[in-house]
Amino acid sequence: MLKAIPFVYHASYSKLALPRTHRFPTTKYQLLYQYALEHQLLHASAHHTPTPISLEVLHRIHCPTYVSQFINGSIEHKAQRRIGFPWSQDLVTRTLHAVNGTVLCSQLALAYGFAVHLTGGYHHAHYDFGSGFCIFNDLVIAATSAIDSGKVDKVLIFDCDVHQGDGTATLTQNNPNIISCSIHCAQNFPSRKQDSDHDIDLNKGCNDIDYIDHIQQILPYLIRLHQPDLIIYDAGVDIHQDDDLGYFNISTQGVLARDTQVISIAKSHNIPLAAVIGGGYSRNEAELTHRHSQLLVAANELWIQQREP
Repeated sequence: MLKAIPFVYHASYSKLALPRTHRFPTTKYQLLYQYALEHQLLHASAHHTPTPISLEVLHRIHCPTYVSQFINGSIEHKAQRRIGFPWSQDLVTRTLHAVNGTVLCSQLALAYGFAVHLTGGYHHAHYDFGSGFCIFNDLVIAATSAIDSGKVDKVLIFDCDVHQGDGTATLTQNNPNIISCSIHCAQNFPSRKQDSDHDIDLNKGCNDIDYIDHIQQILPYLIRLHQPDLIIYDAGVDIHQDDDLGYFNISTQGVLARDTQVISIAKSHNIPLAAVIGGGYSRNEAELTHRHSQLLVAANELWIQQREP
């Protein structure tokens, strides 16, 4: 058993100046980091800091022209608007560290059985364009890097964000070694869905019972069918009933139950699990932090040795 959850975090994640009216909660990463340390859900001794990802690794998944245009700031205004962020050097710094953070998280999961990245889940990023606050697809990049390392043969991307992982779907369609599964709201963004290996379209208003039932059925089935060597888990909390951009009716207890189920199933099958926190949108910073912390609560319950009284 682990004595502390290995986790990945970089200070650049929350260093992004956005207009006050912008809906993206850029402060949530730093707030979750601080909350987790204060409540002993994470420990500084298990903190791993990512370096910027290399161009060579980015080019394995994304169009070199698109990569270059984003990094040097020559990306067209229309393309930048589709991403949803104004371009800045801070955005570039944040992006390069965050994408490599998921690669590092996957490496840590392979070494220790479980690891968490305090950002990640950029599943709307496609080969030559970004979308929905996603610039480069860290999930696919991390899966590809794990396979390239020779440590795994097959990776399952298990995406529980409320929005379909359309970029992940298109980037993995011709790769039999990366299995994409998206469990999402059928009526939510993106309006034009893509074909994942497995798409679970749930209707607007889905509640705790129905949602957890799907998790309990689909994940063991995928493990039996595909026998992955690594699971990369997008633990988005925009499934929450009070999320600004979500249409589900999932309680905080439901979020915890989902995370507990996913971690428990992976652990029972001895499959390393790399978790990213994914989407979550709310003007109430304390509430949003608490929702994201459920992943860490579940991880501590299942992975950490019980402390003596």
